[in-house]
Amino acid sequence: MAAIRQDAWSADDDLILAEITLRHIRDGSTQLAAFEEVGQRIARTAAACGFRWNSCVRKRYDDAISISKQQRQKRNYLKKQGAIALTSDERPFATGEEEGVGKSEPISSDALSLEAVIRYLKQWKGSVQDLGKQVKQLEKELKEKDEQLQALREINDRLSKQANAAQTDYQVVNDDYKALIRIMDRARRLAILSEESEEEKARFKMDANGNLERIE
Repeated sequence: MAAIRQDAWSADDDLILAEITLRHIRDGSTQLAAFEEVGQRIARTAAACGFRWNSCVRKRYDDAISISKQQRQKRNYLKKQGAIALTSDERPFATGEEEGVGKSEPISSDALSLEAVIRYLKQWKGSVQDLGKQVKQLEKELKEKDEQLQALREINDRLSKQANAAQTDYQVVNDDYKALIRIMDRARRLAILSEESEEEKARFKMDANGNLERIE
């Protein structure tokens, strides 16, 4: 359990309270969770941290609070769109301990707001650049797909022409075959009629010895 301090709030305490609370706002967390974290950091109760924030610190960070809320909205929008969530490295507010430099000197609300705005704009610039790269990649893939589609259409047209030509050739050959069959059938019938005619023309007679002789 965090110890209860009775000493006055220092500028560093106020800065830690502001940084952690703004981070929780940006991440979509609750201020109560922020006050509990601050209390563990500076050995104060969550109630004392909440009272200090609402009575004194909050009004000095109106701009930073607005920016944190905007970042929270952006994060939620990107999550809904399936985009990659922002990482902890993108946070515009970091304590001196998180940066590895120990506690920093007291920073005014104007300086902190300006730094937050600069980091926020850099994040937006990075997001826009990433989206631009994704758009270019999608445009490249779309162009490749269009080229593949055009190639497939050309192949389809060529095969369709070949199929139509083969169908035409087949029809011509089929017609010629039928005509040949008709000619052969007619020639066969003419040959049969000719043979029958020759048989009808033949005449025979019997000679004196009783043999048949063909009469021309």
